[in-house]
Amino acid sequence: MPAEIRRAADRAVTTTSWLTSRHSFSFGDHYDPDNTHHGLLLVNNDDIVKPAAGFATHPHRDMEIVTWVLSGALTHRDSAGNRGIIYPGLAQRMSAGSGILHSEKNDSATEPVHFVQMWVVPDETAIPPSYQQHHIDDELLTAGLVTIASGIPGHDAAITVHNRAAALHGARLSRGASVGLPAAPYLHLFVPRGRLTLEGVGELCGGDAVRFTDTDGPRLTADEPSEVLLWEMHAQLGGSAP
Repeated sequence: MPAEIRRAADRAVTTTSWLTSRHSFSFGDHYDPDNTHHGLLLVNNDDIVKPAAGFATHPHRDMEIVTWVLSGALTHRDSAGNRGIIYPGLAQRMSAGSGILHSEKNDSATEPVHFVQMWVVPDETAIPPSYQQHHIDDELLTAGLVTIASGIPGHDAAITVHNRAAALHGARLSRGASVGLPAAPYLHLFVPRGRLTLEGVGELCGGDAVRFTDTDGPRLTADEPSEVLLWEMHAQLGGSAP
């Protein structure tokens, strides 16, 4: 079970007057040719946006963009006429497809918003842009891994992504709670907050990530209340599974 641990402190950071963004992979001005993706996942940004601020209207193309809010609320608007307020427990996906413009702003004038945004490639380019959001009950998120987004045939997911080899799972684990990770050619485990013990690896804390190749599904146990996001991937960029 090859596993590469990426600690929180080792992430590149973009800081502006209104944004603190920590990047798991190369992003923007932070380019590392040895850290461009894992499996099908190209972006895993851990963002905090100050009140009454956010990303002005900007373009995207040929990308499946999934946003998961940890605290606060984020307002989404796009050129296809979609508008949504994303809050904790609401799964949201924007398919940029043939091209779309969108903005993301903190919905609060007094409180910051903290969210993770993840990008995976679609199976096909130039598909029609689309938007989807769906609320996931807290009872499901605290009961174990729940599938937030998936394109894998047969998966029951809150929202879909246009990639038949990728799925995002998440959980909010109480102290002592344990879950088994799925077996897959590629897994990307990200800990937005908390402290956990991963079988065969050891302690993970908020901001840490683990990249697995050919994993057989180790167990993860929370040492304190924690939240996890896990990408299960059965292919990699430019090819199939190993």
